[in-house]
Amino acid sequence: MFDNFDFDVIERSWEYLFYTGMAFTLQLTLYAMVGGIFLGTLLAIARLSSVKLMSATAGAFVNLIRALPLILVIFWFYFLVPYIGQWLTGSSRPIKVGAFASCLITFIIFEACYYCEIMRAGIQSISRGQVSAGYALGLNYWQLMAHVVLPQAFRNMLPLLLTQTIILFQDVSLVYVLSMPDFLGAASKVARRDSRLVEMYLFVAVVYFIMAYTLSCGVKYLQSKTAVIR
Repeated sequence: MFDNFDFDVIERSWEYLFYTGMAFTLQLTLYAMVGGIFLGTLLAIARLSSVKLMSATAGAFVNLIRALPLILVIFWFYFLVPYIGQWLTGSSRPIKVGAFASCLITFIIFEACYYCEIMRAGIQSISRGQVSAGYALGLNYWQLMAHVVLPQAFRNMLPLLLTQTIILFQDVSLVYVLSMPDFLGAASKVARRDSRLVEMYLFVAVVYFIMAYTLSCGVKYLQSKTAVIR
């Protein structure tokens, strides 16, 4: 079955695939995770706010973004943001945003909406007794969030946050449509150059499976440990 396969193409290209492609994928995943969790936490706090307008606006934004395909959001930011920037600044030509910046903004905003729901569940998992005790000690709302609620919410939701990050790692491959040098994009260039599409795409699938499965096992182990602590 594999007689006509040339797996040497992997050996000839592995430095480019991992040092350029995988490095880019991990970099974008890390930046999007940090930005997404930060923005998602703010959105979660806004959704739980007693101010109706703030809660409704945050909820509408989260539901809107989650209802859209990620690939569509990527195209929106890449093609429309330069013109929106031109309109806002009054420039004579579209603002140069760049493919990497467009992808980073897209993933931060898109993933923030999913992190938001995870963090909202984590915040709501904290007992009202601890909140009341914090107010009784003289803490204001933001001190209570920073020192009592959010640290416990992060710990409770850490396995889910990491699981969403694994999904983010897989979704980063969609930047291939913008010709970004991620792992899939790098493999595609090698595949077209050497006319070895089957070998390269099979290799990419195996690498993604190994990494995602290993990370998932790590999340399960962490979940079992945190479950014992609680």
